[in-house]
Amino acid sequence: MRFLSLLFLLGLLTACGQAKLEPLPANAVILAYGDSLTFGTGAAAGEDYPTQLSRLIAHPVVNAGVPGETTAQGLQRLNDTLDEVKPKLVLLGLGGNDFLQRLPPEDAKANLAAMLSELKRRNIPVVLLAVPSLSIPPKPHPLYAELAEQADVVLAEEQWWDILRKASLKSDAVHPNAAGYAQFAAAMAELLKEHGAIRD
Repeated sequence: MRFLSLLFLLGLLTACGQAKLEPLPANAVILAYGDSLTFGTGAAAGEDYPTQLSRLIAHPVVNAGVPGETTAQGLQRLNDTLDEVKPKLVLLGLGGNDFLQRLPPEDAKANLAAMLSELKRRNIPVVLLAVPSLSIPPKPHPLYAELAEQADVVLAEEQWWDILRKASLKSDAVHPNAAGYAQFAAAMAELLKEHGAIRD
């Protein structure tokens, strides 16, 4: 019985990782869309994760992070940003400020779902970046896994959590330092390779 349970669990894990990305054309623009974690709060200019990721994968990565932004605000500016940048891939990382402001998680989920729907309508692939919840101990909020499954998109579930739970990688209670952003950029580069967007 234990063996069968293990097989079932492995099957679930495999199913959760089935979303794939098409290989990006040369010089395809990636849009990093989010809040202060995308902007790079807590590190010097050029040490934000989009800039560091761009160096690692040799693709332009546009930093569209706005410190303090909620999912509702992100939804409002999404279309204009997409029209301006015309990305071939979006890294969507919002929700942390909703949690910090104690806004209803169902509202954050609905706003993120609307953004995912718009990206799908435009045929723009997306990687959804999970942000840790305010639980004790903090862990990736479950709404991200639910959304990724519903929208069939790639989920980066534990990458921020792996960094924000380590004091040595943080500049304050909720932001990484330069080393933390570097680790996140490396993790994202690996994820993009694993899911087929970037070739070695």
